[in-house]
Parts: sequence; C-alpha cells; structure tokens
Amino acid sequence: MNPTAGSFFVDPRLQRWFWICAIQFPEQSSLNTIYSAFLNKHFSKFKGTVQELIPSIIKSALTLHGNVETSFRKTAANFHYEFNVRHLTNIFQGLLSARPDAIKEPDNLIKLWLHESERIYGDRLVNAENLATYRLLAADITKKNFGKFNLNKYFQLPTPEPLVFAYFVHGLDEKMYDQFGNIEALSQRLRDALREYNEMNAAMDLVLFDDAMKHVCKITRIVTATSGHSLLVGVGGSGKQSLSRLSSSICQFRTVGIMISSSYGLNELKMDLQTFYNRAGCKDEGLMFLFNEGQITNERFMVSINDLLASGEITDLFNEEDIEGIVNNVRAAVKSEGIIDNKENCFKFFLDRVRKNLHMSLCFSPVGDGFRNRAKKFPALINCSVIDWFHPWPEDALLSVASKFLDEVEMPSDDVRKAIV
Repeated sequence: MNPTAGSFFVDPRLQRWFWICAIQFPEQSSLNTIYSAFLNKHFSKFKGTVQELIPSIIKSALTLHGNVETSFRKTAANFHYEFNVRHLTNIFQGLLSARPDAIKEPDNLIKLWLHESERIYGDRLVNAENLATYRLLAADITKKNFGKFNLNKYFQLPTPEPLVFAYFVHGLDEKMYDQFGNIEALSQRLRDALREYNEMNAAMDLVLFDDAMKHVCKITRIVTATSGHSLLVGVGGSGKQSLSRLSSSICQFRTVGIMISSSYGLNELKMDLQTFYNRAGCKDEGLMFLFNEGQITNERFMVSINDLLASGEITDLFNEEDIEGIVNNVRAAVKSEGIIDNKENCFKFFLDRVRKNLHMSLCFSPVGDGFRNRAKKFPALINCSVIDWFHPWPEDALLSVASKFLDEVEMPSDDVRKAIV
C-alpha cells in the first residue's frame, strides 16, 4: 500500500492480521551506491572525460530531485505532483540509453541528463509558471556543478534553444538515441515520417509546429522503453491521438484500439485484450494500444487497464486452455533462448514479450473530476505511466494552423488573408 496515493480504506478487522513494514525513501548514500554501480558499468566504454562526470551527474540528479519535491507539492488539483524513486530511476534509465557514437564529449552527457530530467519532471507540470520554476532550479544546479560548460542558451529567456533527444535522429530505421542539432532537422525528419504514415494509413492533415514536434519526440521516447506507457493529458482537440498515431508509426508499431458500441462490455474488452496479447506475445509484434476516456463505458474496464499498466499480467484474462495454446506457440522461441521450456517459463517468456511489445497511449482530459477520481482509484494510471501534459497551444502554433488551412482558400489579396489568419 502506498501511503501517499490511492484512497482505499482497509478495515481494521482485516488490518490486524497483517504485519506492517514501512520502507522509507532510501538515504542519499544508498542511492549514490546504486546509481554509481549502473552508470560506471555502462559508461566504462566511453571516453575518460565523459566517465569523470558521472559522480557530478548523480549528485546533480539527487539534488534536483530533492528541489523538485519541495517546490511542487501535491494538492487536490495537482494530485499527480508526487515524486519518488521511480522517477529518479527513469532518469538514469534514460542515461543508460546513451551510446559512445552519440555521447562523444562531456557536455553531450550533461545535455542528455538535462533532457531526461525535463522529460520526467517538466512534462508532468500543469502550467507555464511551474515549468519556468522548474527550469530555474535546473539552471541553478547546472551553473553550480557544470559551470565550465556553456549551457546557458538552453535556459535563456524568453526563447531558450530547444534541447531534443530522440531515437530517430539518424533516420527512421536507425535506433540511436541522439540530440537533434536544430529544430529544422527535426521538422524535416517528422515531415518525412508523416508522409510515410499517410501513404500507409488514412491521411492525417497535421500541422507540425514546434510544440507538436516536441510532443512526438516525448511520446516516442516513452513507448520505446519496455513497459513504457504514455499518459497524455490535455483538453480535447489538442492533438493527443493524432500525435500518438504518428509516434507509433515512427516506432514501427501497429496502432490498435477498441471500437465502442452499445453492446460493448467487459467480455468484449477481454476478447480485444486477448487479441492484443497474442499479437504482442506470440507473434512478437510491436503494438500501441490507443485508449481515451470516452471509451470507458464501464468503470470496471479500468481494473484490467490498471493491471496492464502495473505488471502486464491481467487477472483471469486467459483460461487454462488459452494458456496451453500460448505455451505451445512460444515453446520454440523459449528453447532457442536456451531456457527450459516448461509451462511456467513459457508463460513468463510470453508476458515478458508483451511488456516489451505492447505499449499504451492513454489520452485523458484534465477538465472536471473524472481524471482525478480515476487516478485515485487506479494508482497505476499515474505510477506506471510517464505523463506528458499538453499546455495550451502558443500563438505561433495557432497562426501556423490557420495559415495552413486557409492557404487553399481564394482571397482578394494577401493582406486580407493575413488579417483573417
């Protein structure tokens, strides 16, 4: 039971049968030991100057985590402002995706750490003021610990230079996590991806302004990880589903979803989930399961979704006969991995594949109490997903959308067109 999340009341008559053990947030020294072990091993093949930075990076990450925790307190409105070891670990997981060909100089590693931290902390924040506060904290720590590197341009107000890492910098087929040199390179790469998407699927008429492109990079980053599920929170019409589809196509996943009808109930959801599980686990197919709150026609749907997010194992999804079929399906693959092909190992192998291949993109709106109530009842919504909060579109984005859609319309003159846009 997490004492800071969820609101399930457990009757004292039941509680008295339990032995209670509370685990505190680990000490700084323990965290230091844990993360040093991971990073030192991973970065042992990198240049010496990059390796020297590791103690400073760990120290900075722990300091920033402490500052974020004290600056952004959980409230009734911002119930998801809760930062724990899971978030710290996500940042280090991002650092472990570094490759020697991409991180050639020490400042590349600092930029990667700044980028990962902003993805984990900054993307959860609900408004521009909070984001500005977070950036001041990050700038402050960077200046203190890495003063000799020139990183001011990434914090310069009012227009900081964008810092964007993605897996498709060197091409849509090359999976190397690297930094985009500039926004034009990113724009070109995403225009190619959109063209490719439109050739294969029903065409999406997207306007890729800066914010939309950054959201695509954020979503691809989340769903590339094993058990990576994105929770996109924004008002209706902010592009959550279209950008998810494009991101899924860039990651070479197939986008799947459920079709709600008047007769769609728990049994239909179970059948759909069985299909997705079989495709991801038996056929080893990458899938993005796109799900929005309009599809929750029965609150009990969320029980299965919560299980999927938390562990990938949904209670009572398969009966004995189904499990036999799954075991026979993956037996050859299990043997080829050199694992003993008994029933238990085969089913575990199947679930591991599902965690690797099946990713959810949950699209929710912050308006009203629905999102808050669900997050309270189903803690995995917040704990086991990475949040990307969609802020209102900036003015230049609205202008670029208007000018694209009015481009085809006949007007008396360019001045009129400009005024209407």
